[in-house]
Formats: sequence, C-alpha cells, structure tokens
Amino acid sequence: MVRLLFSWLERDVIGVHAAAYLLGFSALLSQVLGLLRDRLLASTFGASTSLDIYYAAFRVQDFVFLSIASLVSLSVLIPFLSEREAKGEREMKGFLDSVFSVFFALIALASAAAYLAMPVLVPVLFPGFAGTEHEEAVLGLSRILLLSPVLLGVSNLLASVLQLRRKYFIYALSPLLYNLGIITGILLFYPRFGLSGLGYGVLLGGLLHLSIQLPAIASMRLLPRLRIPESFETIWRVMALSLPRTLALSANHLALMGLTAAATLMNAGSIAILAFSLNLQSVAVSIIGASYSVAAFPVLAASVSHGDRSEFLKHLYAAARHIIFWSFPAAVLFIVLRAHIVRVVLGSGSFDWNDTRLTAACLALLALAIVPQNLTLLFMRAYYALGNTRIPLLAGLLSAVSTVAAAGAIAPLFARLPELRYFIESLLRVEDLSGTIVLTLPLALLAGSLVGFLTLLAFAPKDFPGLSRALGMTALHSFSAAIVMGFVSYRLLSELGDFFGLETLLALTLQGAVSALVGVAAGVLLLLLFRNPEAEEIGKSIRRRFWKDGVVASPEQMY
Repeated sequence: MVRLLFSWLERDVIGVHAAAYLLGFSALLSQVLGLLRDRLLASTFGASTSLDIYYAAFRVQDFVFLSIASLVSLSVLIPFLSEREAKGEREMKGFLDSVFSVFFALIALASAAAYLAMPVLVPVLFPGFAGTEHEEAVLGLSRILLLSPVLLGVSNLLASVLQLRRKYFIYALSPLLYNLGIITGILLFYPRFGLSGLGYGVLLGGLLHLSIQLPAIASMRLLPRLRIPESFETIWRVMALSLPRTLALSANHLALMGLTAAATLMNAGSIAILAFSLNLQSVAVSIIGASYSVAAFPVLAASVSHGDRSEFLKHLYAAARHIIFWSFPAAVLFIVLRAHIVRVVLGSGSFDWNDTRLTAACLALLALAIVPQNLTLLFMRAYYALGNTRIPLLAGLLSAVSTVAAAGAIAPLFARLPELRYFIESLLRVEDLSGTIVLTLPLALLAGSLVGFLTLLAFAPKDFPGLSRALGMTALHSFSAAIVMGFVSYRLLSELGDFFGLETLLALTLQGAVSALVGVAAGVLLLLLFRNPEAEEIGKSIRRRFWKDGVVASPEQMY
C-alpha cells in the first residue's frame, strides 16, 4: 500500500499549465492549512506581545535560511543539474554530492554562529524587547528555531531534483506537511511547553517537509552523501551565480527585519498584525505568482539551453498573461472583502474586533502589491534562466532600500501631518482606533514592491521584446473585469448584511462567499463578452480531461 502511494506520488507531470495548476492547488491547500494555523494562533494569543515574540523569533531563522539556502536554490541549481543529467547519472550524482556537502557545512555553521550570537543580536534586532522580560523569551525561541534552516535547506536542495524530474506531486506535498507540523505544535506542544512548544512544532514541520522527499530521491539513486568535492570549480560557479540572488533576498529580508524592529516600538501586537496581513496576502502570491513562476522556470531554462529565444519568450509571455489574468481580480476582491476575510480566518477567541479592523486595513494596502509581486517572481526567474543575475539583484536591492526609506519617511509624517494620517485612516475606516501607526509598515512594503517591479520593467523592452504588446490586452481585460467584480461584490455586501446577519461565522462566510461569487460571475461575463483568450483557454482546460494515462495533461495542452 505504501509502495503504491509513493508510486502514484512519483508520477511525472507534463506541461507548464498542468504543473502550475497542480502547484496552485497544492499552494491553495497549504494556504488553507496556513490560515488554520493563523486562526489557532489568533484565537490563542490575539494580537499580543506573546505572538509578537513568536513572529520576531521567526525573522532570525528566516534570514539564516534565505542567506544560505538561496546559494543552492531551485532557480540556480536546475540549469546545472540539467547540464549534468545530459552527461549521465554518475556525473549528476557527483555534482549533487558536492553541492550537498558544501551547503550542509555552510548552513550548519551559520545556524551555530547565530545560536551563539543571539544574546547580542536580540537587543539590536528587536529594540522594543531589550531590557524587558520578553528579551529572554525571544532569545530562547529563536535558538530553537535555528535548526529549521538546516532541515528546510536540505529539503529544498532535494526539491531541485524533483522539479527537474517533474515529480511535482511530492514537491507540492512538502509545504502541506510543514504546516501540519506547526499546527501540531500549537495544539499539542504549546499547552505542555509554552512558547517553546511552538518552536518544536516548526521543527516537526521541517522534518516532515524533508522526509516526504527522501523515498523518491532514494528510488532515483540520487540520495546525496557527505564527501569532499573532487573539484570546487563547479561549486564556485554555482556560488557566483547564486550570490547576486542571495544578496537580493537577504536585503529584502533585512528590510522586513527592519520593519519588525520598528514594530517592537509600536503598540503591542503590531508585529502580529503585520504578520497576519502578510500571511493572508501571501495566499494570492503563492497560488498565482509562485505557482506559475516555479512551473515555468524549468521550461524557460530548457529553452535557453537549446538556444531557442522565441520559445523562451512564448513560454514567458503565456505565464505572464495568466498571472495577470488572475492577479487583478484577486487584488480587488481582497480589498473589497478584507474585513470578512480577516473575521472569518482570524476572528475568534482572543482576536478582537479592533485587531480585525487593523489587520484588514493592512491587508488592503498589501493587496495593492499582489500584481507587481506576482509578476516580479516570474520576471526574476526569467532573468535567472537567462543567466542574468545583475538585474534581479538591482531590483531586489532597490526594493529593500525603498522599503526601509519609505518606513523611515512615512512614520514621522503620520505624527507630523494629522491630515495625512486621518485621510489614510478614514479611507481604511480605522480612524477611531489607536495603534494605526502600524499602517506605515504595509505602506512601506507596498512602496518597495512597486520600486522593484518598476526596475524590472525598465529593462524589459530590451530583454523581453514585445512584452507590452503581448500583455497589454490581457491586463486591460483583467483590470476591467476586476473592477466589475469589486463593484458588484461591494454592493452585495451591504445588501446581504441584513439578510444573513453578522453574528455568526457561518453568516459572515455566506455573506462574503455569495458576494464574491456573484461578483466573479459578473467579471467572467464581461471577459466572455471581451472574448478574452485566457478565459477561453481555461474553459477548454476545464472541459478536457485533466487526468490522462497516469500523467497530468499532455504536451500539446501547454498553451
């Protein structure tokens, strides 16, 4: 039975759209579990100092993970692995062993160094906790979480092999198990071990994330082992190609850590509110942007390796059109339904109405970044497929600098210009709440996202000729349909409020769901009137059999 299960999971997935839909569905399930995780956290702690400590501790392990794991990321390794695979299994295995050995040594040393340095780092990174009883709690939880980068780093290294071999089922299952581990920590470990139990849940999730991939890697006889590399030449090539991406990711995470540091000086719960709104917004980014960019990358890399630039542009523009098609409606619906989304997902237990309104306001601001963030993910991978790391580095650095600069500029303006503060508060309907200074954080993130995206667009005419012509009509159709969806949904929300009532979770869910569905139906009708090719293509895909001969889709169904 177990063998049959793994045999099913190890099937190949052929076609960019097929892989994207599978990864999108997996991302949806993972996000559902992530939202359940957040609901449990919100219900247990509310937007409180305890939850601020939990999310602050995550920032350190995330930085270690991104700084080291990105050196051997999927975007960098897949072209190298594809090159070695063409030379034979032995060549590929030797390369994988060498990369694994160097990476494991680096990530283990980095985690150990961070563990020892935590007493010095915590007061600097989280000034609001310095000299208080919370400092020790952040220190202890951060040290527990520092084992997570090792587990997730090795797991992501193995995932590059699974992607190359199109084993998307197992790759898609890993994040589900990661969230299940965290949920286990909340339900079982926290009552017994306190905040440390939340850290143990994260470690369990990392272990599950890695373990599910091991049987498939072993069956391919590619399970890496520690060894001294015979030659460091290829390793240096990987590192040299990875370094710009690593710097960009590290800079962006440092910007996020800067916002977290600022949040420790704000009202209690500000870190939690920012984290919750980011997690909710990431649903759209993970399901749409990440799924398409991950699915498209191996195809883009293969087109470049074959020297077929027209095929490269064809795949890039097809993925970009579908990202745009889904992103505009997602952004508008997030803005219109923000309060319902937050109340349904998080509104229970200790998470009160004030917490809900502030989180919803932050979510509305972050929703404006959905379209640029999703396209940025794709364009960056396109540049990596071309072997160009300079432009993504420039975009990442400018995005990070802009985020920090915006935060430093907007916060004082909130204090010095009450008219500006009141305008933003009124627009988001939180003018009667305290702690609205937290809104400066998503505003800063929005500014950084736009700067990074516009930087990539500045180079697009040269590197991606015909981009505006290829995407313009899709953008117009999608934006128009999104506005119609938002208007219809907004009008229905007020009309259905008296009918459903707002007292129960079921009533809130039904009101939001019916409003969204009717709005989506109106938008779809407009797209059909436009004879939108993406809508027609999706309709054809739904009508076709999705599963065929044990393989998802077929090569001719890609576009």
